[in-house]
Amino acid sequence: MNTKTLCAAFLTSVLAGIAPASAQDHTPHDREHAVGYVPAHGPRSVGHNHHDSPSGPPHVERDGRWVGHESARDDPHYHLDRPWDHGHFTGGFGRAHIFRLAGGGRERFWFDGFYFSVAPFDFSVCDDWLWDRDQIAIYEDPDHVGWYLGFNVRLGTYVHVRYLGRG
Repeated sequence: MNTKTLCAAFLTSVLAGIAPASAQDHTPHDREHAVGYVPAHGPRSVGHNHHDSPSGPPHVERDGRWVGHESARDDPHYHLDRPWDHGHFTGGFGRAHIFRLAGGGRERFWFDGFYFSVAPFDFSVCDDWLWDRDQIAIYEDPDHVGWYLGFNVRLGTYVHVRYLGRG
């Protein structure tokens, strides 16, 4: 190989390595950039008939079925004395609004200036979340007043999250 061909090959390999890295650093806000399956809608309401809380990790099947969202409105694990005391989340719901986590942990995390906390009962479900880079979608919880559902795109799991306001 001559020097010109060698330089061209090197430059091509460097540029090929840069393009994917820069694309991964982009903060996605739509479904096109999502890594995995993102449900079209949140779970259906269970209503007032109490069922046991989930024993395994809550997740969403590719057919849109929310596994583990069987606890009814009177589930004491998700009772809040003052629901909505920080207002309502207005950043958008569902797979049309994918957000990249920007920091924190299960007690307090954020993205795009919105702050949330995970329900203590769900702490173990999010042990493997990457709080500085995972992509999530937020869904309204039809059964637990004051809670939303944070769906992790990478893992396919979700947790109950409480909106803490804007930063």
